[in-house]
Amino acid sequence: MVDEQNNITDPKELRALAHPLRWQLLEILTREGSATATLCARETGESVASCSYHLNMLAKYDFVVQADGGKGREKPWRLARETTRWTDVGLDTEGAVAAQAATSAFLDYTLNQIRERHLALAAEPEEWRDAAGMDNSTPFLTADEVLEFRTDVRKMLDRYRDRRDKPETRPDGARSVNLFFSATVLPRQD
Repeated sequence: MVDEQNNITDPKELRALAHPLRWQLLEILTREGSATATLCARETGESVASCSYHLNMLAKYDFVVQADGGKGREKPWRLARETTRWTDVGLDTEGAVAAQAATSAFLDYTLNQIRERHLALAAEPEEWRDAAGMDNSTPFLTADEVLEFRTDVRKMLDRYRDRRDKPETRPDGARSVNLFFSATVLPRQD
């Protein structure tokens, strides 16, 4: 079962996620722990004003909060939530449309990132070229088995969660790795 505690159902919160730059900003904060609009602008190629605006929009809906530190107008931001999950199941039409918009923006950002990283993989050392990659499988499962599988994957990933917030726990050679998992089902044919 999907963790209901962290499941976003508010259409306004979901619409706040329906922008690809916001996903890029969330990814930077996930990787860096905290970042200013200036650092985000350097990484994204957007203006500082644009990054600041989108960080403030994410803050408005409690996805990010101001972090400690910073000097003058340079305020760092950090993630406010450890996980961000949503579904359109059980939502009214407005909520379902907002969930679909958030999903679409997330997929656009994530699939583009996966594509770019795979195209750049040839420049990586052999150990990283060997470790990175894609796997695809099409088993026949029940809905309960898919939920169980997703829960097991989350539990595996939880073993490494401390490394994001505590850099001192990262082993030598550890790098930020994006693990994208998607479970889809063939639409009914009847």
